[in-house]
Amino acid sequence: MNIQLLISDGTLVSHAPAICELIEVSARLRGTGIARREVSYIEKKIQSGRAIIALSGETLVGFCYLETWSHGEYVANSGLIVHPDFRRLGLARSIKEKAFNLARDLYPDAKVFGITTSPAVMKINSALGYQPVSFAELTPDKAFWQGCQSCPNFDILQRNQQRLCLCTGMLAPSKTEEISNIKNKQNESTK
Repeated sequence: MNIQLLISDGTLVSHAPAICELIEVSARLRGTGIARREVSYIEKKIQSGRAIIALSGETLVGFCYLETWSHGEYVANSGLIVHPDFRRLGLARSIKEKAFNLARDLYPDAKVFGITTSPAVMKINSALGYQPVSFAELTPDKAFWQGCQSCPNFDILQRNQQRLCLCTGMLAPSKTEEISNIKNKQNESTK
């Protein structure tokens, strides 16, 4: 199976309606998590070069996009989705890894974070260096949390004053922090 993972550009915008449909169908089937996205919103992410689109030929098989929060202090990989016919092939891991690296290249000083109810995504995130954290360690940006409104679990988040939900918050250091940590360890080992 020949699957291409592409950093998005304007030539791929025609996939936006299929991406939104795939997200919505998946959310309905799982009964949790993925917040609904409007086609125009996904089109903007694709046109900005801040999304990963997986294609098998011309067929959409997966997607993920980047969003920045708190004036670029945080960046999230969001909307990760894989078509049901292409699951269990490691495609989600490949998409997530490419989106994670894109986020760190475009925003090297931003902490990379996400929230998820999916054990598979938690496993992928852990392999990339994310750690589970309290919601207090994630972006305080109200616009991020408003994005949760279309999630069926939003009432849980509201009842808990945005401190607790069914999602797990995960955070990875920025690329700059990671490089600094590596240099510090190297300096320590040469002493």
